[in-house]
Order: sequence, then structure tokens, then C-alpha cells
Amino acid sequence: MSVSLKTTSLPEAVYEALRESIVTGSAAPGSLLTETAIALQYGVARPTAKAALERLVSEGLLTRQAHHAARVPQLDRDDIVDLYANRALIEEAALHNLAMAGAVPPTALALQRQLEEHVANDDRAALARTDIDFHRALVLAQQSPRLGRLHSLIMGEIELCIGQVQAHQLIRPSDVAQQHQGILDAVAVGDIALAGRLTREHIFNARDRLLRKFDDDHNES
Repeated sequence: MSVSLKTTSLPEAVYEALRESIVTGSAAPGSLLTETAIALQYGVARPTAKAALERLVSEGLLTRQAHHAARVPQLDRDDIVDLYANRALIEEAALHNLAMAGAVPPTALALQRQLEEHVANDDRAALARTDIDFHRALVLAQQSPRLGRLHSLIMGEIELCIGQVQAHQLIRPSDVAQQHQGILDAVAVGDIALAGRLTREHIFNARDRLLRKFDDDHNES
């Protein structure tokens, strides 16, 4: 049975639909995604399915070895610890740069308003997407393009983690919105230390909750 797609270019629509299924956990960690199965699921040609899968592999949302089907990454505890440590380093540095300028990026501000709407509507799938876009916008808005490129290297795995945090309801959406607003307020007044500290706390709070979920799941098995 094929799945209906949003009205956009077909390759983009398949990519977006697959991306959402991975980030929200509909495609579970460890799942195999083949070109044939994706083509049948979305009613598209195999080259279109292949292009979407390759794009997701390049972004780190899927992994694939030569001559094997793509697979949704299954992060272990060490992966999560390492990923969040590097994410904190990059995003804290980015917020230092933004606070030095004392200007809140308009894109991040608009995304924060969208996130608050998703909180009000309890739309967790949209919340996860907007949360991801908010952090990406902050890093891209600061003046170091190299920092932005470093962030993009781990962004796929960051998306997987944020999606799991939201899918398992590990943090109240209102707390996410409140923490984001605190970061934006610190940037607006040019408080470099506060912007960095709030960013680090925001990231490590999510990490700790995800690790507790990981440990609980593995203790049960």
C-alpha cells in the first residue's frame, strides 16, 4: 500500500517523508530500508527512492555499507555520550559568537515562535523538526563557516537523538521552549557566559534523559 506524499517535487517529497519517519522513530533504529521497498511504499520509481536514500546516508540519518541496504543507525551508549559532548562544544562556541554580536538571528526567532505553537498544539513530530531547525539556525547564523560545517557533520545523528527524546516524551515540550527562550534572551543582551552555560545545560539535560532511557531499556532486556 503506497503512502501519500506532500505536494512538492517528488524526490524532495520522498526524502522529507523518509526523514520524518526516521527522526520520529516510525522507522525504528536498526531497520533496513531498501530501494524496492521505498519505491513500493511511496509509489515512486526506484531511481527516486535511491536518490532519497543516498541523500539521507550523506546526512548521517542512514548508514550503508557497499552492496548492502541502508539501515537506520542504532546508537549505543558511547555513541550518545560522544555525540552530545561534541555537540555541546560546537553549539556553545556558536552561542558565544552570537552573544558577542548581541543580535538574535531572525530565523531562530521565527523558529522559536513556531515551536511555541507546536507546544500549544502538542504536535511532537513538528516539535522535533522545529527543535532541530532552531539549533541549526543558531549555528549557521554565527560568523564562522567552519563551525557550521563541523556542526553539519554530526547533524544527522543529532536529529536521531532529538527525535528519540521527543518520541519518548523524555522532556516536556514547554521546558524545551522555555530553555530556548532563555538562550535567545542571553544572546539579545550580549551575555556570553550565560548564553554558553544555558546552551550546555540544555544539551546535557537532553543527553542525561536519553541515557536514562537507554539504560532502562537495556536493563529490562
